[in-house]
Amino acid sequence: MPRYMVERTFPEGLHIPQNEEGAKTCAAVVETNAASGVTWVHSYVSPDTKKTYCVYDAPNPDAIRKTAASLKLPIDKITQVSVLDPYSYRG
Repeated sequence: MPRYMVERTFPEGLHIPQNEEGAKTCAAVVETNAASGVTWVHSYVSPDTKKTYCVYDAPNPDAIRKTAASLKLPIDKITQVSVLDPYSYRG
């Protein structure tokens, strides 16, 4: 399955509380993604919470766009990526 980095901008910041409400929000995203064969691996959030860099496994970028649209999540850019692990170069 291809892996993608999805860049997003949240002008007002992304605010997901670290409580039961936030857990429900994240679970709803995971469930919606799964319906399109998309797996949210994890995300990086900028200190000001206005930018996120989300790692997804998905069949194609259109599947990511479809789920983002249904969740009303912005997408600035989708880039297919692969892992570069510096420890794999050890002999």
